[in-house]
Amino acid sequence: MSNKELVKTAMTALFANRDLSAIEKYWGTEYIQHNPHIASGHEAVRNIVAGLGSDFKYEPGLVLEDGEFVVIHGRYTGWGPKPMLAADYFRVKDGKLVEHWDVMQEEVPREQTAAKTAMFPIE
Repeated sequence: MSNKELVKTAMTALFANRDLSAIEKYWGTEYIQHNPHIASGHEAVRNIVAGLGSDFKYEPGLVLEDGEFVVIHGRYTGWGPKPMLAADYFRVKDGKLVEHWDVMQEEVPREQTAAKTAMFPIE
């Protein structure tokens, strides 16, 4: 499985399917988190998923790979009051997600953007 396929599979299993066993399967034991609001390690990831409401939905989008680095664009509905779009950056080592950075922003409907273009998915 390529790093690109690994990240999409891991994120879909954990966030779309809420399969907590995905943490042990796809996340490295020394998982490093660079989001300033989230701790490193498996327990922090487990707590995020456990805290998601029943209305939460994750949709993966474009996935880009550059060696050990993978970026996945995704929509998180129910993460906050409005849908959020994120570029999740992962470093993959020995078939495991070992490091994470992200950039998130609120999704703005196409009609309300200056260019009248959709923010997700990438068209």
